[in-house]
This record gives sequence, structure tokens and C-alpha cells, in this order.
Amino acid sequence: MSHRAISALSRILRGHVGLGKRRLETLCMLVVGMIGARTVNLGHIATEAGRNVLVASTYRRLQRFFQHVDLGPDWAVPLVARLIGSEGAWTLALDRTAWKIGRRDVNYLVLAVITRRFRVPLFWTLLKGPGNSPTATRVDLMRRYLAHFPLSTIRLVLADREFIGAEWLKFLNDTNIPFAIRLREDLRVTTEDGCELTLRARLRCAGRTRFFQARLGTRDGAGSDAPLLNFAAKHLGTEWLIVATNIPARRALSAYRKRWAIECMFGDAKTRGLNIEDTGLTDPRKLALLMALVALAIVWAGRLAADLIGPGAPRRKSHGYFAQSWFRVGFDRLRNLLGSDHEEAVRPWRRLQKTRRKNAHVERVV
Repeated sequence: MSHRAISALSRILRGHVGLGKRRLETLCMLVVGMIGARTVNLGHIATEAGRNVLVASTYRRLQRFFQHVDLGPDWAVPLVARLIGSEGAWTLALDRTAWKIGRRDVNYLVLAVITRRFRVPLFWTLLKGPGNSPTATRVDLMRRYLAHFPLSTIRLVLADREFIGAEWLKFLNDTNIPFAIRLREDLRVTTEDGCELTLRARLRCAGRTRFFQARLGTRDGAGSDAPLLNFAAKHLGTEWLIVATNIPARRALSAYRKRWAIECMFGDAKTRGLNIEDTGLTDPRKLALLMALVALAIVWAGRLAADLIGPGAPRRKSHGYFAQSWFRVGFDRLRNLLGSDHEEAVRPWRRLQKTRRKNAHVERVV
């Protein structure tokens, strides 16, 4: 573990994270350590401390950090947003990732930012037990986003088939949040002429692609307050890809392919990167803090890759796909720099200092 990188990162984050010097250094040790060890397991991170440091004392220090530190639910959001650096609208993806620790379920509901270079968790919440999220929890997650960013920053919200429900879609539509959400074929809709049938039946005689308008739900259940949505469907051979949206249907169907990026992001947090499933933590507060640290590591790698590659893109193989993802390009480079050039490794974080100086200058002018 590079102690110089930890010190440099700690100096940059001072004033951006509400922690004292010792706790802030521990936070930086966790982020740098999980990148170097490629795991969030505290025991493995502790072994990265160096030859002259007792592993047991470092391990206990990391444990105490999770035991005593409570930064609140969204403390990392400004840091992540500034490293992404986009001032335009974002595509957001909503999904869950879950695993078991013994008999305990770890079940994250995550709202992630998807851009050309980045796929980063931005807001998250821990669900009780296994299974899907209730509508109220999804609504709360979106309201947390809107408390930090204006509505104009949402280009589109993407979600898979488990994130459905008339109340949820009505909230998105009434709040003017653009969305494209995949639906199951057995869901019932009510067409404009009052005909009630399943989506499968509606598309049975359709060609390869189909576009229409309807209300989600039965004729009695939909009611006049249910929004009239655009539906886009594309036949994939053995099944239909059906998307409900409140934007033009063709554009929603084309954009829906970006939803897969959140699955790739979970892979970055898991086996392809930081192995978040290695944690032994089960307390929701500690798990929320852990995801924030993982988000900082992921956006760090993404920003380094973006600065390294510039306006281009990672090399592609003959089949057309990237030889390495943006995350992996930055992650591998970051691990190398942490051991060889700590100043270059923490350079992406200096964007925070530039933003702070710019804000201070504006305040003096005003």
C-alpha cells in the first residue's frame, strides 16, 4: 500500500469529507487498499499496510472506522459527480445486486450514472431481505437524486422487468422524469380504444418491431388517472423486448441497450474489480458506507482512464468489442501508479481543488 498516495489523497479530500485527520487517512487507506488488494475484505487490505506496520493493528483500525464513522447516506455524491465532470444530462440505470453472507441477505438497490466513459453507483439503499424493492423505496431513491441535482440532468432512467408497477410509472410520469422500463409479456394493458389484453396478445400478429400507446393495467384498474404510455417492442427470436416509456418510443427502444452497463458496473464492483462480495459486513449502515468507498474507487479508475485515453476510446479487437473496458484500463493503470508514481495516481482528484478554487473566486467577485 502506498502511504504517500494515502497522504496525498487525504490532503486533497480534506474539506470535502467531514472527518478528522486520522479518520480521513483511514478512509483513504481503505480506498487505496481495496484497489491494491482487489478486494474489500478488511483482512486482505490490512496486509497491504507495509513491512513496518502490524497487520493486526491495521485490521483493528479499519474495523473501528466502520464501527464508529457515520457520514450519512449521500456524502460521496458530490465527489463522484465532480470526478465524472459532466455538466449535461445523464442516463441513469436502476437495478439490484444481492448475495448472501451465511444466512443474511445483502440486497442493494442502486441508481447508477451511465455515460460513454463511466458506469458508477451514485445512490443506493439496502433492502430488507431478498427480492424486489417496494415502490416507496424506488421513489425515495429518485427523490434523493432530485435533492442533489435538477430534473434537467436526467436524460433517461432505464430499468429491467422487475421495476414495474402502475404507481411507480405514474410517479415517474407525473414528476416528468423520462424513463424506459422493460415489461413482461404477460402484463395486461388497456389500449386507447378500451380493449384489455396482455402484451403478448397485443404483439402476437406484429412484425419484428411494434409501436403503440396504452395504459398499464386492466380496464377497471387502469382508470383515467393512469398515464397513457408509449410502448415499443422488438422481437428477439424467442421473446419480445417490450419497453414502456414517456418519450418517443423509437428513441427509448434504441436507448434501452445502455441498461446493460449497470450489469457491467456490478461486475466491476465484484469479480472483475473490487470483489465486494468478499465483505463480512452485514449491518446496513456499514454496507452503505462500503458501497460509497467502492463508488469512489470505481469513479477514480474511470476518471484516470478518461484522462489517459482522451477523446478516443480503448482499443478494439477484431470482433468489434473493446479489448478492455474503460474501467479496466483505468483500474490496471491506477494499480500500477499507486506503486510507482503516487502524484500521478491522485492527479484525477485534483479536480476537486480546481472546483474549490473556482467557487472561492466566484464568491470573492460577488
